[in-house]
Amino acid sequence: MPLDVITGNQAAGCALSLAGEANRTARGAACGIYPITPQTEIVEYVARFPFTKGRVVPVESEHSAMAVSMGASMSGARAFTASSSNGIAYMAENIMVAGYYRLPIVMVAVNRTLGPPWNIWADQGDTLMLRDFPWLQFYCETNQEILDTTLLAFRLAEDKRILLPALTCMDAFIVSHTQTETAQPEQSEVDRFLPDLDLPHRMHYNEARTLGGLAWPHEELSMRLEIDDAMKRVPSVYQECRKSFTEIFGRDPGDMLQTYEVDNADLILIASGTIATTAREVVRRRRASGEKVGLVKIKMFRPFPEAALREACQSASRVAVLDRNYAAGTGGIFWQDTRAAFHSYRDDVLIQNYLTGLCGGDVTPDVVDDILTNLASRAEASDPVWIGVETGRRTLQ
Repeated sequence: MPLDVITGNQAAGCALSLAGEANRTARGAACGIYPITPQTEIVEYVARFPFTKGRVVPVESEHSAMAVSMGASMSGARAFTASSSNGIAYMAENIMVAGYYRLPIVMVAVNRTLGPPWNIWADQGDTLMLRDFPWLQFYCETNQEILDTTLLAFRLAEDKRILLPALTCMDAFIVSHTQTETAQPEQSEVDRFLPDLDLPHRMHYNEARTLGGLAWPHEELSMRLEIDDAMKRVPSVYQECRKSFTEIFGRDPGDMLQTYEVDNADLILIASGTIATTAREVVRRRRASGEKVGLVKIKMFRPFPEAALREACQSASRVAVLDRNYAAGTGGIFWQDTRAAFHSYRDDVLIQNYLTGLCGGDVTPDVVDDILTNLASRAEASDPVWIGVETGRRTLQ
């Protein structure tokens, strides 16, 4: 498989297009598109792709882009779209509906700061505001990971044990517009990996059916429980998809939670996206000098890999959660779920939140070094520590 120098956006567009084309012997593919910086290159790529049986529909808003994708998915087509920031906010109503309709739509999100004031740089708040919706969520570190995870997301979402939509996310500009060597698969390989979509509850033109009508409380509750059961099955089905991906494409798309030097680590950093790249290099360097530090990268945020996270951090006495996101008044979102994962299981680990890289701020090796130094000096956890507020790099206290 040749390596090409492409951007993260091109990698995402490639994955969406090849996945859509792989359904050409079934109901085909469809994509509702609307541009927004820094996502626009993705839908431009998809719009140029010569689908055998597929349609790309430019619309007047992100809300309509998801509506087109929903309509296509309801009819049995493989459906997908992409968006970012306030576009996702405008799309939110239909994002919620797609989840409760159990439509296996895949959306690539380029994480960008929500406005106002307007900001086009990386921040995960746009997709994490959807954390309670019935969508799978994956946060990717590299161009290769966004391509591979997007392909895997189709297989996972369309599995009849799951049937839930999926988000694959990347940091604005750091991944979306940065060119790196990326292996782009052949259509024949994607065809082998993605079987024809056979949506069991799809609409038929010659059969009268209502989708999403009024339901009584006990009926609605049973549907919520079915979604919960599907979410609980995701980790095991993910591993099946991962194994198949590795066999067909010859590379591992990565586990839902990835560790680095966590064996016997006393201090562990928890990060996602491109912050993990910087953190890994700092951990490598400090391990080489004899420090017992490690890294856990959370790739799959929904469902949250609680048991795997506890196992990865079993040797740690102190954990730092680095969040490129913020829930007003309550701190970082990955931190909140990390604390919940340890609650009632361990009370001997200090879990400290560091808010860094918000609104597109740089997370440099010096920042990560400061975090580790601060974490090592702590006897107890405090409120979340904000970094980069005053002069670009706040002194930790």
